[in-house]
Amino acid sequence: MTMGKIIFYEDRNFQGRSYETSNDCADMSSYLSRCHSCRVESGCFMVYDRTNYMGNQYFVRRGEYSDYQRMGMSDCIRSCRMIPMHRGQFRMRIYERENFGGQMHEMMDDCDNMMDRYRMSDCQSCNVMDGHWLMYEQPQYRGRMMYMRPGEYRSFRDMGWSGMRFMSMRRIMDSCY
Repeated sequence: MTMGKIIFYEDRNFQGRSYETSNDCADMSSYLSRCHSCRVESGCFMVYDRTNYMGNQYFVRRGEYSDYQRMGMSDCIRSCRMIPMHRGQFRMRIYERENFGGQMHEMMDDCDNMMDRYRMSDCQSCNVMDGHWLMYEQPQYRGRMMYMRPGEYRSFRDMGWSGMRFMSMRRIMDSCY
């Protein structure tokens, strides 16, 4: 299995000091005073504008990202998480309310509009059984996103996502790599 590789740069347009990794990094300040651009040589990563995988998230795959502001980041990149490649089926249960309450739907493929498909206006918890997913605040995979790996997520509000509604979901497939 190939590991991802990402190089972070202090300044825009891949200038200044750099830091290269293939692993998760909870706090980039140990390596760089700031991070304003990155180059993904292989694999997929989530980058965050706060330490410890918090704040705004942005999905990056092979390519060049010359300016963190164009990525929708409010501040420079402060942490990153490597997304392992998943082969096999994808399964996630989404719930209307916290603690797996209310309406429940099991998903095995992408959903570009939760309201149209399930008549569900809100999703406040989920259980990811298989695969890695991106959840978006707007239909058609737009707006802020959140990376979901296998596990139980009882309350998006408790995770710092209060007031945010997820309206579309997408699997992170082999084609992303």
